[in-house]
Amino acid sequence: MRKGGNRRQQGNKMIMRRWDTMDMKMQNNTMISIDGAGVSFGSGEKEVIALQDIRLDIYNNEIISLLGPSGCGKSTLLRVISDLLQPTTGAVSVQDEEPRIARIKRKFGIVFQSPTLLEWRNVRENVELPLELIGIEKKKRMALSRDLLEMVGLTKFADHYPWQLSGGMQQRVAIARALSFDPPILLMDEPFSSLDEFTKEKLQLEVIRIQKQTKKTIIFVTHSMPEAVFLSNRIVVLSPHPGKIKAVLEIGLPAERHPALRETPGFYEYINKVRNCFHDEVGELYDEVV
Repeated sequence: MRKGGNRRQQGNKMIMRRWDTMDMKMQNNTMISIDGAGVSFGSGEKEVIALQDIRLDIYNNEIISLLGPSGCGKSTLLRVISDLLQPTTGAVSVQDEEPRIARIKRKFGIVFQSPTLLEWRNVRENVELPLELIGIEKKKRMALSRDLLEMVGLTKFADHYPWQLSGGMQQRVAIARALSFDPPILLMDEPFSSLDEFTKEKLQLEVIRIQKQTKKTIIFVTHSMPEAVFLSNRIVVLSPHPGKIKAVLEIGLPAERHPALRETPGFYEYINKVRNCFHDEVGELYDEVV
């Protein structure tokens, strides 16, 4: 009886996960579609395959993480989506358009691992830079930057310079700048990897709050399993050499992600599910070493 009951419970969970996926597809439009994308460098014996046969749909108003070890192609995939790198094979579309057209139409903002702020411009001027480059008048730029700095909690630091800010504050400026022209998609390439754990956890909460407020689609690159689980609606697990999608996991945690969630059994259960996806790679690496 117990085994039968467990099977029924597992079956119900599988049905619920499938329903969650269908529900997301019905309620949200596809923002990004990746169809068999691959990236290779070099040729012949020197060819290195960075990504192979990536197939993935990313939906409106979700946070999706690209997770995997160093060298698995996470950042490469983000570069393909953002038109910083052309795929060798396959195709990518952003709201049914080529990434090049999406870039020209400013459909995505990017936050890199380093804030890349201009040291000679103050916080407000850094946030306004993309608007200035596309010819937005000064009065409107100032109004937009004021709203963005309020959103990221830096209103009092508008006249400060980057060197006067902490690393976490600099990344907040970078997020505000990436959102300055109100793109529907925000791409984040390991933006918190160089920060201490206290700052990192605080900024994770900020990302969730900003996403809830702006309804952006966020693609978040990370090699941290706890970070991916805490932030995401879905996690794309990539295996290395070459980078392939090993699994796409639905994260069924509560929509309200409070700090205490990190200490719950459900949170650790999802971390273990993610970790189990990497067991094969760990075993293969061990065999190579031995």
